[in-house]
Amino acid sequence: MSILICDDEKEIVEALELYLKNEGYEILKAYSGKEAIALVEKEAVQLIIMDVMMPEMDGLRATMKIRETNNIPIIFLSAKTEDNDKIMGLTMGGDDYITKPFNPMEVIARVKSQLRRYNTLGGCPEQVGTYRTGGLVLEDDYKRLTVDGEEVKLTPVEYKIMLFLMSEKGKVFSIDQIYENAWEEPAYNSDNTVAVHIRRIREKIEINPKEPKYLKVVWGIGYKIENYLD
Repeated sequence: MSILICDDEKEIVEALELYLKNEGYEILKAYSGKEAIALVEKEAVQLIIMDVMMPEMDGLRATMKIRETNNIPIIFLSAKTEDNDKIMGLTMGGDDYITKPFNPMEVIARVKSQLRRYNTLGGCPEQVGTYRTGGLVLEDDYKRLTVDGEEVKLTPVEYKIMLFLMSEKGKVFSIDQIYENAWEEPAYNSDNTVAVHIRRIREKIEINPKEPKYLKVVWGIGYKIENYLD
C-alpha cells in the first residue's frame, strides 16, 4: 500500500518514511499542498499524512481539493494544537488529527487504524488484480496479501491458493480444483496436501484458525473464501 507524506519539513518526511517503510508501506513524498494534489492525481495512494501549514498551498486547502474526487483517509499532522484547529481540520475533510511533536509509533497505529477502517468498509476502489473481502486484501501486481493492513508472508503455493480462492470469493472449490490450480498438475490423493496448506494459511490470516472468518470449509465439497463485501 502507498502512503503519501506531505510536509514542508524534510526531516519529518524522512523520519516518517523510515518508520512506515519498516512496516512494509510504500512511500510517496510531497513538500507542499500542490505537490500532494499532483501525486494523488497520477499515483495510486491509499492514505495521506498531511501537514497543515505549508508554502504555496496549505494542507487544509489541498485536502478540500483532494476531497472533490477522492475519499482516501487523510491524517493531519500539525503544530497547530488548539481545539479549534483540530475541529477545522476534521471539518474540512481530515479523518484524524495528530499534533507535533508526535510519537512515530502513535502515527503508525493511527495509519493502520485508518487503513483497516477504509478497507473494511470497502472505501478503497477495486483495481484490476486487487481482491478484497473484509480486512483481507490481495494485490496480485505486488504479489502481496494483507490482513487489516498487515502484510502476510506466504509461500508461493500458499499465495497461489489464496489468489485462486480470492479471485472468485464466495465460490466453493473442490480439493482437486485447488490442487490442480496451485500445483499445476493433475490431482491424485491430494486431500492431505491441500489440507496442510489450508491450515498453514489459516494460521497466518485468521485471528482464530479453529473458527476461521475468511477461509472456510464446506464439508464434503471443498473450501471457499467468505465474501464480506457483496
